[in-house]
Formats: sequence, C-alpha cells, structure tokens
Amino acid sequence: MQVLVRDNNVDQALRVLKKKMQREGLFREMKARSAYEKPSEKRVREKAEAVRRQRKLARKKMQREGLLPAPKKAVRPGR
Repeated sequence: MQVLVRDNNVDQALRVLKKKMQREGLFREMKARSAYEKPSEKRVREKAEAVRRQRKLARKKMQREGLLPAPKKAVRPGR
C-alpha cells in the first residue's frame, strides 16, 4: 500500500493511509489476530457475515428492480 505525501503534509497522508487501511479491512484483521478465536465463535462470526452479505445483495437487487428507493447521496460541504 502506498500513499504520496504532497507539500510535506504528513497529516493528510496519514488520513488517506488510514482510510485505505480501513477499506481493506486491515484494522478488523489485526483485531481478530490479536487474540485466539474459538472455533465455535469463528463459525458464528462467519455465519453472521454471510447473512449480512446476502441481505446486502438482496437489498441491492431490490433497489435495481425499483422495489426499494435508492439510498440518498451524502452531500459533502466544500466540494
């Protein structure tokens, strides 16, 4: 992973790096690896993740078919 530092602005580069790491799921993985996870807990977590993925796919499909309204776009000030 690579982040360019522009105009010696390290703070901005750090923010960009953290955002990229968050998107890649690095923080979640580090937390998961910091302690042992019992096999039963792992099964429960993976099952919950699978359910979440299926619900997300179903929601997107319903939005494409027009059965659900599309999510509102967030308006960012200053852009």
